[in-house]
Amino acid sequence: METLIHSLLLLRLLGALFFAILFLQSGLDKVFDWKGNLSWLKGHFAQSPLKGIVPLLLGVLTLMEVASGVVSAVGAAFIVFAGNTTVAFWGVLLSALSLLMLFFGQRMAKDYAGAASLVPYFLTALFVLFLFLHN
Repeated sequence: METLIHSLLLLRLLGALFFAILFLQSGLDKVFDWKGNLSWLKGHFAQSPLKGIVPLLLGVLTLMEVASGVVSAVGAAFIVFAGNTTVAFWGVLLSALSLLMLFFGQRMAKDYAGAASLVPYFLTALFVLFLFLHN
């Protein structure tokens, strides 16, 4: 039984680290290359109903991605140093919500291939959340 508990803890840790890396990189890229991302997204959404609010949406998405990455990273540290999974759970949940936001945007832009490429990430988030909910 103890091996199972350690295995679950390791899987939760790996999931939290995955989303920490994914969203810290993505969110910080948006922070440090705001103009480049905004320019690309304005073109991407030029023919969508979201075209008039791209800067607002980019800001919200950037905050969500950075929060997802930071909370997941802090959660991973809590798992390693305290054996506590609560913060990591919230990080992965924020990550799943960030992925839904990205998916919505891709669908609104009619970038169906881009939306489809997010599905494995979202399924990974659901699986990791499942691991947090089951002992």
